[in-house]
Amino acid sequence: MNYIIEGLINGILMGSIYGLTALGLTIIFGVLKVINFAHGSLLMVGMYVAYWAVSLSGLHPYLTLVVVVPVMYLFGYYLQDIVIKPIFKAEREVREPITVIIVTTGVWYILDNLTLLVFGPQYRSIQDNPLRGKMLEFGEMLISVPKLWGFFAAIITAGSVYWFLQKTRTGRAIRATSLDRDAASLMGIKQYRVYNIAFGIGTATAGIAGVTLVPFYNVFPTVGVLFDIKGFIIVVLGGLGSIGGAILGGIIIGLIESVGPQFMAATWTEAIVYGLFLLVLFVKPSGLFGVRYDW
Repeated sequence: MNYIIEGLINGILMGSIYGLTALGLTIIFGVLKVINFAHGSLLMVGMYVAYWAVSLSGLHPYLTLVVVVPVMYLFGYYLQDIVIKPIFKAEREVREPITVIIVTTGVWYILDNLTLLVFGPQYRSIQDNPLRGKMLEFGEMLISVPKLWGFFAAIITAGSVYWFLQKTRTGRAIRATSLDRDAASLMGIKQYRVYNIAFGIGTATAGIAGVTLVPFYNVFPTVGVLFDIKGFIIVVLGGLGSIGGAILGGIIIGLIESVGPQFMAATWTEAIVYGLFLLVLFVKPSGLFGVRYDW
């Protein structure tokens, strides 16, 4: 029984981190109405920024947030402004320009291969990591401390983003643009600036997810692909554009991966995840927590 409870707890903790990795993806979709195929690569960049910040300065892994968040926000802001915005302007009559998907796929390959060229294929981990292997013991149960901190980071980040979108002037502008960008423009909202901000926020949340992963996960050029696939499954499961759905969808995946192997082969848990993904697409394409409107 203890093993099942331990699996449930660790599944929730890891699932919340999955949800955090998908949060930026769902924010970008909610506003720009396009899938960002480079999201996993942006997560990878965030992990490398956190890794090098720790290695070069000796900062505690979580203190690298003061470096990672602004760097990733600016990276996402100007990536949208320089690379993606011209496509929106060229296809302004199209609500969901397919060309953006092609461009973000190109950004994915460029970032992964550029990182491979600069840093090599080596798997890297933080040396002298104060959190490596650290566990909380509750009787016979062991709870990972880095994953526990990741859970708190996911909840705080999701809550902060939701508050920002609901309570601030810029957040209301983002919501208005997500619902009807033409009407928002007529009200004086600069839609392309809103797109830049939304993309920056989505990229910054990917950076936060990268910081939570670095204490217990290796950093390498293609690490983003692993979380990119899960991110797409989570946002479809939880509901595209739903902040709470991203976290809850991630927890569902985390529970399946953590508890499933105690009753069946690990390969079957992957089959269950993909089967659930297909089932949701067929039965409720808007996702389990999808709503009529995006926000």
